[in-house]
Amino acid sequence: MPDPNGHRSPTAPYLAEGPRTALRRFTEADAAEFTARARESRTLHHPWLFPPERAAAYAAYTETLARDPAREGFLIVERGEGGGSGEGGADGAIAGFININNIVLGGFRCGALGYGAFAHAAGRGLMGEALGLVMGLAFGPLGLHRLEANIQPGNAASIALVRRAGFRLEGFSPDFLHIDGAWRDHERWAITAPAAEAA
Repeated sequence: MPDPNGHRSPTAPYLAEGPRTALRRFTEADAAEFTARARESRTLHHPWLFPPERAAAYAAYTETLARDPAREGFLIVERGEGGGSGEGGADGAIAGFININNIVLGGFRCGALGYGAFAHAAGRGLMGEALGLVMGLAFGPLGLHRLEANIQPGNAASIALVRRAGFRLEGFSPDFLHIDGAWRDHERWAITAPAAEAA
């Protein structure tokens, strides 16, 4: 339910918490805020990322995350101090998302990250903290050994994010993913559980 400032209180329990951010699952109640943030962030995201901007697309997106055993979806929310006003937003305001896609278990135990900050949260260090929380879940309760991030070479902010988190550049994949109407080259970044522990 929105508060007078337009932010909702969390409707689902936190899966992990840091000083400024927390992770929780996507819910139906997040549709209006998430899609509004996605529309506000078009300029920031283009041409790298296209999160759902309408309720129907959000419903399809979150249903896939909930039903596909090869995916884990995490909504990043701000944790304001003193019960409400953190820098840039109230407690519980959606700052972005991080998903682990293409999870393969067995001898591989790997997943590929997909993520985005919303414009109001960009450049404030929230994604770095949230990525650390996701890594803790991935290498802890989810039992993964390796996380990958495939990033277009021109996406300097995304490359800086994973580099700060300890990911290493492993290679270059031409025509790797079809995004925005064309096959795009990607750099392959990755981290393993032992490397994350050592960092």
